[in-house]
Amino acid sequence: MCLAIPGKVIEIYEQNGLKMGRLDYAGTVNTACLEYVPEVRLGQYALVHAGFAISVLDEEEARKTYAVWDELVQAAAQEGTDIFGMPFEKSPPG
Repeated sequence: MCLAIPGKVIEIYEQNGLKMGRLDYAGTVNTACLEYVPEVRLGQYALVHAGFAISVLDEEEARKTYAVWDELVQAAAQEGTDIFGMPFEKSPPG
């Protein structure tokens, strides 16, 4: 299964000749390669898969995507599984 997650571009820099960025994924910050989306600017959202930004999203599209993720996580939690349908591991008593 392939997943792409939107992140807000909070920093753009060059590393080893590549356009890179730091993106905020709803509170989690990570890096991604921005070479495939040279038009992306600070404050915009990029859809990232496997560490590569693959498209630019507007803020509304990003919000809708996060809303769908929230629904998916909540539905899975009600079923006692993660978003891939795998049961949660039970913690040992203690």
